[in-house]
Amino acid sequence: MPAYQIDLSVTPEVKGFFESATNTISYVVRDPASRACAVIDPVMDIDYAAGRISFDHADKIIEYIEQNDLELAWLIETHVHADHLSAAPYIKRKLGGKIAIGDRISVVQKVFGEVFNEGPDFLRDGSQFDRLLADGDTYEIGGMSGFAIHTPGHTPACMTHVIGDAAFVGDTLFMPDGGSARADFPGGDAGVLYDSIQKILALPEALRLFMCHDYGPNGRDIQWETTVGAEKAQNIHVGGGESREDFIAFRTARDATLDVPRLILPSLQVNMRAGEIPTDGTGRQMLKLPINAL
Repeated sequence: MPAYQIDLSVTPEVKGFFESATNTISYVVRDPASRACAVIDPVMDIDYAAGRISFDHADKIIEYIEQNDLELAWLIETHVHADHLSAAPYIKRKLGGKIAIGDRISVVQKVFGEVFNEGPDFLRDGSQFDRLLADGDTYEIGGMSGFAIHTPGHTPACMTHVIGDAAFVGDTLFMPDGGSARADFPGGDAGVLYDSIQKILALPEALRLFMCHDYGPNGRDIQWETTVGAEKAQNIHVGGGESREDFIAFRTARDATLDVPRLILPSLQVNMRAGEIPTDGTGRQMLKLPINAL
């Protein structure tokens, strides 16, 4: 495992955008010393029943970037999401920037390329993205350096992104009273997820952690920022030194009770293509509905 270099003296400005239909938080992360910024996990709106796509959520992000006269350097996907569709290419067409994801995307593409019976035109090498990040790889946002930590378990390609004193954990962790992500998707593994969470909990306790989702457990207001120290002490699934064996048993039993995410089928088809909607032989945008495939 690489020796991660964390600089807690660098404090990026982080603006969260909550999307209520999927309980997703997207972020604009700004270098305080320049105009450069990155967008993390942007959401494309879909009315699944009507087959209609829109971009209200993404337009709010674009408006914020334009109003603050920022320059977009990166559009970062923490993983191939199964509960919302990515708006990364839409924002890229409006503002520029490069789309990045973990290099294990090829594993996800191979698995779901089979599920959706994709032909040879669907490349399974991650080339739909501008950059594939391996564990420990770095990138620049103005004068700030960000780096990726491979944190699989929820999916094989999950990455935690550390930028200064802030880390974006994707679906690996939730707020302390929310626990952890499910590990029963194809390629998921509860033991691997536990190991990934331990990587995060080994980071400096003052490091800010930003969630990809929050569901307001027990009726509290939506929240998305915590710290490594708070997660280590209070997380209801892994806090206080929970053992690997107990976590696997709990996570496996809990996952067996969970419903399939409402948008899993459109999300996977779009997100494994870096946010582009697939087309049929005539060029018309089209999603598939495989039967008994998951």
